[in-house]
Amino acid sequence: MPALTVRQASRRYLILHGLRWLPTGLLIPIMVLLMLERGLSVAQMGMVFAVQGIVVLVLELPTAGLADALGRKPVLIAAAVLNLASLALFSVAQSVGFFLAVFLLQGIYRALDSGPLDSWYVDAALAADPEADIERGLSHGGTVLGLAVGAGALLSGGLVALGPIGGVSALTVPLLLAAGLQVAALIGVTLLLVEVRPASGIAALRTSVRQVPGTISGAVGLLRRSRVVLALVAVELFWGFGMVTFETLLPIRLADVVGDPDRAAALLGPANTAAWLASAAGAALIPFISRRIGAAPAAALLRVLQGGTVVGMALIAGPIGLIAAYLACYATHGASNPLHMGLLHRQVDGPYRTSVVSLNSMVAQPAASLGGVTLTALAGATSVSTAMLVGAVMLAVAAPLYLPAWRARKVVQPAQPAEPAEPTDSGDPAESRTEVRPTLPV
Repeated sequence: MPALTVRQASRRYLILHGLRWLPTGLLIPIMVLLMLERGLSVAQMGMVFAVQGIVVLVLELPTAGLADALGRKPVLIAAAVLNLASLALFSVAQSVGFFLAVFLLQGIYRALDSGPLDSWYVDAALAADPEADIERGLSHGGTVLGLAVGAGALLSGGLVALGPIGGVSALTVPLLLAAGLQVAALIGVTLLLVEVRPASGIAALRTSVRQVPGTISGAVGLLRRSRVVLALVAVELFWGFGMVTFETLLPIRLADVVGDPDRAAALLGPANTAAWLASAAGAALIPFISRRIGAAPAAALLRVLQGGTVVGMALIAGPIGLIAAYLACYATHGASNPLHMGLLHRQVDGPYRTSVVSLNSMVAQPAASLGGVTLTALAGATSVSTAMLVGAVMLAVAAPLYLPAWRARKVVQPAQPAEPAEPTDSGDPAESRTEVRPTLPV
């Protein structure tokens, strides 16, 4: 099959991105509350979430190396199948043991799913046009993500508001629909993701598996050589820890404010929809903002702003103000991710792309697990508001880690458009390559 054009790659990327995130939108408003309904305590939920992070930590790089060596499509298909299995198990889980199994599968799924689709898009776009505006494409992906999750959250809230269906509880209905939509996402990956591989069959599979250690070694070597990549990956330590505040603690905080978990779940449906629409709007505006002040300064500013929104979520007493702060948090979140990933993708070539993205995700998942255990324990010992304030500080203190990317852009300026950029002081050849033609100022 002939290679895709930039427009075709972008269109398919956006369709697959939407299919991937629509089931997630259905789960976000009900996941924590459903686990509470089935008897888990807040501390037990933190432990269950930690299992997912540990699995991701162990498998992130091996699965990323497999995606780079074997191909993104087979890895994404395997991820979709595992997610479907975890959702099926989630629908009947009633004990801590069952939920541990659910999030064990979720950890494997997230390790497989982390990076291949974005890497496929970036490689396909740059293969079609070396000057392709990948930041703009990733920004559109962020917009689609927000719209898909928002639509799923709205539908989830509506289903919960309708009440139980037969013997299925109101909080379980969105979970079953998410499983059905995951089947559609699996079909979409199978049909739409076109990947040209030099060989196929058992021999090619064995060769790809043998290449995994070398691929991982190359990605880790880039991390050691490049201060820019190291700093960008370090951002995820704080980001992952702090995201617990609005992904896990917000439903509990809202339930405390309104005094009723079912009413909180009904409110979270439209609130999540609005939040992800705000996220989509933030992602859509980022190309314009970053052209004015630069991608790295904009990313740093957004880290501080997001910390401020979490402070608002922790301190505001009424549900309207709490939800308003939540919307502002997601607007900054949606704007931050395309900037961060664009900065990261510019530092690496295709053979290691998924592995480097997975390094980024690898530190985020265990950090989120640590945040889940620490902040939920702190919430139980003190209050949810206190735990959220700690998370807000962790989000904001990551801002200075964007300075190396900003300084690299200021130092590395080609004398003439036709000449390659001089290497940065990090000594990494990937950095000097990527500074030749950025479409957004860093």
